[in-house]
Amino acid sequence: MSDPDLQREIHDLDVTVQVGKGGIESVVDEFRDQLDDRDLVKVKFLRSARGKNEAEELASELGEVADAELLQTRGHMAVYRR
Repeated sequence: MSDPDLQREIHDLDVTVQVGKGGIESVVDEFRDQLDDRDLVKVKFLRSARGKNEAEELASELGEVADAELLQTRGHMAVYRR
């Protein structure tokens, strides 16, 4: 991602969705609502959600389920937009 303004916005963004032991299914509705209300949504994948899956796999799956564009994954965080 080469847009410095977008990078800065992503960096300053607070986590508003946390995926825990309930998995992706438990946050999909809230995640979609936030995507409707915001330009960008930052998600944190807690250890209890990851299990054997990597955060990148879960991030990709969440994006597909919610019809969102995955912009970036870094560590256990992911950023999306519609």
